[in-house]
Parts: sequence; C-alpha cells; structure tokens
Amino acid sequence: MSSRHHVGRIARLAWPLLVGQLALIANGVIDTVMVSRFSALDLAALALGVSIYVSVFVGLSGVLQALQPTIGQLFGAGRHDEIGDEVRQGMWLAVFLSVIGALVLMFSPLFLSVAKASPELVEKATLYLRIEALALPATLFFRVYSALNTAIARPKMVMAIQVCGLLLKLPLNALLIFGGLGLPAFGGPGCAIATTLIAWLMMLAAWLLVARLPVYRPLKLFGRGFVAPSWKTLRRLLWLGIPIGMSYFIEVTAFTLMAVFIARLGAVPVAGHQITANVGTVLYMLPLSIASATSTLVAQAIGGGNFAVAKKIGNAGIRLAIALSVLVGLVVYCLRGQIIRAYTPDPLIIGAALPLFLYIAFYQLFDSLQVTTAFVLRAYKVAVVPTVIYAVTLWGVGLGGGYLLGLDPLGLTPPNLLGPAGFWLANSASLGLVGIGLLYYLRHIQRRWLNAPA
Repeated sequence: MSSRHHVGRIARLAWPLLVGQLALIANGVIDTVMVSRFSALDLAALALGVSIYVSVFVGLSGVLQALQPTIGQLFGAGRHDEIGDEVRQGMWLAVFLSVIGALVLMFSPLFLSVAKASPELVEKATLYLRIEALALPATLFFRVYSALNTAIARPKMVMAIQVCGLLLKLPLNALLIFGGLGLPAFGGPGCAIATTLIAWLMMLAAWLLVARLPVYRPLKLFGRGFVAPSWKTLRRLLWLGIPIGMSYFIEVTAFTLMAVFIARLGAVPVAGHQITANVGTVLYMLPLSIASATSTLVAQAIGGGNFAVAKKIGNAGIRLAIALSVLVGLVVYCLRGQIIRAYTPDPLIIGAALPLFLYIAFYQLFDSLQVTTAFVLRAYKVAVVPTVIYAVTLWGVGLGGGYLLGLDPLGLTPPNLLGPAGFWLANSASLGLVGIGLLYYLRHIQRRWLNAPA
C-alpha cells in the first residue's frame, strides 16, 4: 500500500481525536474565563490548583496509556476475546491509581505550602483539589474507555461524549461559580464541582454504551462475573505504563517549570510567556492526535504480523505530523500580532510576547517529531529508553540550558536571548534532541522487528 493510503487512514482516525482534545482544552479555558469574572483570589487559587491537579492526572493517565498498544496489538491479531481481560485489568489499575492520586490531592496543603501563598489562597486551592479528587476515579475510568476505543479505531464515540461534556460545562459552571436556583456562589471551587459532576456523567455514559452496543460484544467485556486483579497482567501493564506516565510527567514539568523561573523576571515577561505557551499547547493537539492515530494503526499492524506495513505507517505518520505542524506554525507566526492582541490589549505584554512567536514554527517542528515518534515506539511496547531520553534532554538541556540562557547567572548570554527567549530557545533545542534521539532509536526497533523470526 502507498504512503498516501496510510496518510488517509491516519487522518480519518486523527480528526475525532483532535476534536476531543480541543474539547478538553476548552473546558480549562471556560474555567479560567468564568472564574476571572468572580474574583482575582479565586482565579489565583484555580491556577495554583490546576498546576497540581494536571501534574497528578497526566502522570496517572499516562500509566493507563499502556492499554492502547496492548489492545491495539490484540485487535490487529484478531484475538478479540482477550481484549476484555485487558480492559478489566485496566479498570483495576484505574482503581489503584485513583486511590494514589486522591490521597495526593486530599493532602494537597503539604504541596501548596511550597508556594508560600496567603492562607486564603491556600484554603481555596485546597478545596478545589479535594473536590477534584472525587472526579479522579471517573476521569481515569473514562481514560480506559478512551484507550479501548482508540485502540480499536473507534474514537468518534469518545469525541461525542467529550463534546457533550463541554456543552454541559458552561451552564453548570455559571450555576455553581456564581450561584443560582437556591445554590450559593462557590467561586473557583464551583468549577471543580461542575468538573466532577460532568466526569461521572461522561464515565457512566461511556460504559453504558459499552454494555449496550453490539460492536463491543465480540470483545467479551461483560458477562464474566467478578474478576479479581491479575497481578501478572497488572505488572505487565505497569512495566509499560510507568515509563509512559513518567515521560508525560517530565514533559509537563519541563514546560510548567519554565513559567516558575520566568516569574522571577516580573509580571510582564511571564504574561508574554504564558500567551505563547497557551498558543503552543493548542497547536500541540494536532501532532498529538496524529501521533495517537498512528500508534493505533502501527499496533494493529504489529498484532497482525505485518511488520513492514507497521514501519510504513509509522513513517507516514511522522511525516504527516511534521508537515502539518510546520505549516500551522508558520501561519501562526505570520498572524502573531492579531493572535496576541486577541489575548491582551496591553502594549507591554504584546511587546514581550511578539519575539517569542519566532520559536513557534521551530517548536512545532521538533514537538511534532518527538511526540509522533514516541507514540510509534509505544506501539512496539517500547517506553523505558525514550523516558531516559526525555529526562536527560528536557530537564537537562531544556530547563538547565534555559536557566543559563534566560537568567544568565554566568553573564555570558547575548541580550536578545535574556529572559523568556532563552528558555524557549533551550526548550526548542531540547525537543529537537529528543526527536532525533527517538527517531534514531525507532529505526533500530523497526529493523529489529523486521529481522525477527516469524
């Protein structure tokens, strides 16, 4: 089959994933916009709470990401009756991870004390995180459903539920943040209550569809009665999932810690960085969706024993992600003035953000390369070496280099790289090194599979 055929398959699978990811981001945007109209204290508490919750959720959901290549290979091999066992063990894994995550969120004052914020701010953020702890089991159970549907190339059902959840977000937020219908105004914690209610509704809708729709019956997900945890299966999932979760955590912290360091320079530089980072996050959803779709099709080809096809699909997905991301990055750079002014009318912040958009095109090139290659490697159930590459480059070169360039403790940085520009340059360079390292390792893995005995 031609590369064009594989690109078409990837695109058909990627667009529902993209819509679903954008719906998730829109939830966060709605929270920020609505809470900002309630009070500055609640907005600050929301920002503090979200930074902790996202780190916990991303790490734990990354562990569950091990289900996608596992189920994808079984589906490609036609071993549909074994998928139900993996999903049930995935649910047990979600239970155990929920307990760990909920404990972290419930004892959040220990982490919030590091921020040295005011008691009122800590109290609000603590309440937000403790409410979100109730949402965590539902979001992780939904992640299992999402992994199942993506692995069997049916992401439209996930997208539909995510979009419905987004439609519920606005009215529930308005009711719970500002009060109404006899309910008091909860402020920032109100959006956490809305998130929790929606998370449980989404999870119940998802598994009700699994129980009712005939498309899931060959997978034998139900009808086996109570199934105890299989420690052998859970260990196998954790062996793949923990490195994936760690790589997600490294990516998130490498990005969020940039803001922590840049905050030392004052409000204007950090505001300019935040606008650029927000645009970069939205753009990242495109290669992330392509990466997930490519990984699914590669895993199915591996499961079917079509290793040459798996290589072609992986390479096609990487090329597609790079081409589209660079194109979008260039368009964003050309429209940078209009985009920044949509965020803020402040000329100082506009002046701080404008030079950072130079890095968007380069950043998208390297980001699309690394995320797509990493997902293809996960389809081969390879995650340990990529995680080491992430840690060394993103923390070492990205954060370490950004600190040396942006804050200039040695007095060697050129003036045009002082501040946020130095951090963005170092982070872009680190992503480039990650992408090159992962691509080299992928070539080694592909050759090994092609030369392996049948």
